[in-house]
Amino acid sequence: MRRDNQSSLSEFLLLGLPIRPEQQEMFFAVFLGMYLTTVLGNLLIILLIRLDSRLHTPMYFFLSHLALTDISSSSVIAPKMLMNMKTQSQSMSYTGCISQVYFYIFFFDIDSFLLTSMAYDRYVAICHPLHYTTIMSQSLCFLLVIVSWVLSFANALLHTLLLAHLSFGGDNTPPHFFCDLPTLLNLSSSDTSTNELVILTVGGVVIILPFVCILVSYGHIGATILKVPSTKGICKALSTCGSHLSVVSLYYGAIIGLYASPSSSDSNSKDVIVAIFYTLGTPMLNPFIYSLRNRDMKGALGNILSKGKFSP
Repeated sequence: MRRDNQSSLSEFLLLGLPIRPEQQEMFFAVFLGMYLTTVLGNLLIILLIRLDSRLHTPMYFFLSHLALTDISSSSVIAPKMLMNMKTQSQSMSYTGCISQVYFYIFFFDIDSFLLTSMAYDRYVAICHPLHYTTIMSQSLCFLLVIVSWVLSFANALLHTLLLAHLSFGGDNTPPHFFCDLPTLLNLSSSDTSTNELVILTVGGVVIILPFVCILVSYGHIGATILKVPSTKGICKALSTCGSHLSVVSLYYGAIIGLYASPSSSDSNSKDVIVAIFYTLGTPMLNPFIYSLRNRDMKGALGNILSKGKFSP
């Protein structure tokens, strides 16, 4: 298991999920169902947005990229986790572990930026409706998405390169079911102060700053809604934000539960549960939130089904 590079390990042995052996098959079926629902549900969103011209708007343009990111982020974690459960083997190569860290951070960051872009879209739509088409131009939408991908790529690459320079000797068992950056830093025998400083600074820019922007956007939206004299107008304005607010709450609620809450004696089990919710639960729920709470999406689905039903 020895290597000649800076890491002295060729593989990590993940602790895995805290599940009793007799419950493995049941939880395997549950997690497989969640993963397949995530993939199929988000693919359906992408398909509906592409096929229905009424959904060719900035909000749904961002939503299609969010759906793609949800599929990708789940696929970084779920297939390997399911394979480990099926084979009863928790080993992961050093290269595979580092790669998983990179893609996990990459898609994690894209989610944050896309949710911020969607909040800005709602702000412009409600606070500046007369200038909406001018402000939210196609070029701006493409620019926001490209910037999201570029910044996420740079941040993930920075963390991964710093992680690759650390030494891992002795304990090679991360107490998790996937390779999580903070967990690996705790196992390293090297000085991780630089890594931790980058997490606090760059991580603050990537996660906290977008969250603040979302709060500011909805602060302006709330102030504008309060100026609307009719209750019907208020309900209409809120209906355009409800789905996005639900997704934002799930996303940042999981982050707070996973990384910002204080540790305790049973923190490992709690972190595993929250991590499962974030990596499988949140991406799975997003299609349901946008389909059940969104009239446009339900209308698009109805049109596709009716065309399929009456087509020769």
